[in-house]
Amino acid sequence: MRVDFKEEQKFSQWWLWLILIAITCIPAIGLYKQVLLKESFGSKPISNTGLYIFLASMLTCLLLFWLLRLKTSISQKEIQFSFFPFVKKKVLWEDVQNAEVINYGFVGGWGIRIGTSYGTVYNVKGNNGLYVQLKDGNKFVIGTQIAKELDRFIQSCPLT
Repeated sequence: MRVDFKEEQKFSQWWLWLILIAITCIPAIGLYKQVLLKESFGSKPISNTGLYIFLASMLTCLLLFWLLRLKTSISQKEIQFSFFPFVKKKVLWEDVQNAEVINYGFVGGWGIRIGTSYGTVYNVKGNNGLYVQLKDGNKFVIGTQIAKELDRFIQSCPLT
């Protein structure tokens, strides 16, 4: 299959990483104080086990954000996208009723947004995306950082 449009996005917002790392430092500092220095961490300290669980949870969250990728590939035959590691979808153009690049505004955050007026929105940043309405009534948006390039390509696809 020849791919005519391709995009890969990841969470690269510096402030998001700053927040995630700062929160991860809390249990790490707590463990350092309580386990190594044998001092209480705070006026009502959590158990060491609780700190280990908190740290493991935050490290898992960091790893997840590091691995998350929104990949889009569009050809004259189909639209494919994946939001690794959660979603992988392929839609043939013959099943598409309408497709257009839109500014969808704020839909409550980034990631996978279910139940919006656009159906499910898959995004990592920004507010532009490919809005797809299927003939069976389902609809979704795939976020993009290169809306003009995507719009030019969509105009040449079989549906439009």
